[in-house]
Amino acid sequence: MTNYPVNLDTKPTVQAFFDEATNTISYIVKDPTSLACAIVDSVMDIDYSAGRITYDHADELIRQIQDQGLKLEWIIETHVHADHLSAAPYIQEKLGGKIGIGSNILVVQDTFGKVFNEGTEFQRDGSQFDALFEDGDTYMVGNMQAFAMYTPGHTPACMVHVMGDAAFVGDTLFMPDGGSARADFPGGDAGVLYDSIQKVLALPAETRLFMCHDYGPNGRDIAWETTVAEEKASNIHVGGGKTKDEFVKFRNERDAVLDMPKLIIPSLQVNMRAGEVPTDSDGNPMLKVPVNSL
Repeated sequence: MTNYPVNLDTKPTVQAFFDEATNTISYIVKDPTSLACAIVDSVMDIDYSAGRITYDHADELIRQIQDQGLKLEWIIETHVHADHLSAAPYIQEKLGGKIGIGSNILVVQDTFGKVFNEGTEFQRDGSQFDALFEDGDTYMVGNMQAFAMYTPGHTPACMVHVMGDAAFVGDTLFMPDGGSARADFPGGDAGVLYDSIQKVLALPAETRLFMCHDYGPNGRDIAWETTVAEEKASNIHVGGGKTKDEFVKFRNERDAVLDMPKLIIPSLQVNMRAGEVPTDSDGNPMLKVPVNSL
């Protein structure tokens, strides 16, 4: 158990939306006692080869919230994603709500501000977001208390968000047969990731866990929901009592042969800005491609 304020008696309604292009699952999380809701890890569509951005995935989230008469209060980012672009500002413009991320976004902004040679006009203080969460911070979705757990290792700004009996784990964990995410991005660390996973596995056994990604290992259908108990028992990377040394050895060897995510270059530029596409000196949307920097 942890000292975090888990409330297993509060059971939010969770709707999942799978984006096939990026294997990302976005969520609408509804307070069970009101019409308030949150969105977790939205997706903005991009045809990278054509340089074209569209909003089909975000429009579906917006349509669902409007059709159900819900009130969007929070747009949560579990971390600065490297494999898809956030649609947070687009959704906020349509429905309102506050955009929140972990306070270590400042570390990510500083690191990748240098990689992309951003000028002084790029603010590295997290001001693009409405809320910067510290470990253990609480917030409300209607009458439902939520809280943020600091879970670095995949990136320095990763957080798990717990709403009632549901925890949204970002890339900290995958489904039991998927294991865990890589830890070789700038600021990542396999040992730190192991410790963060142990924090998640210290939540009550019946806590529902919702993944940010799934790839259907061994041809199974895409899935996104499991429990702490199931992860502890059978996660192929950390379950069954695997030690930190075992995990770090495996993770480092595995990460050394992985390709970079296809959308890492546009994703980082957009997501460190809370979903806003950067512009050139004339105000036109424009992305950079740094060479030999990642």
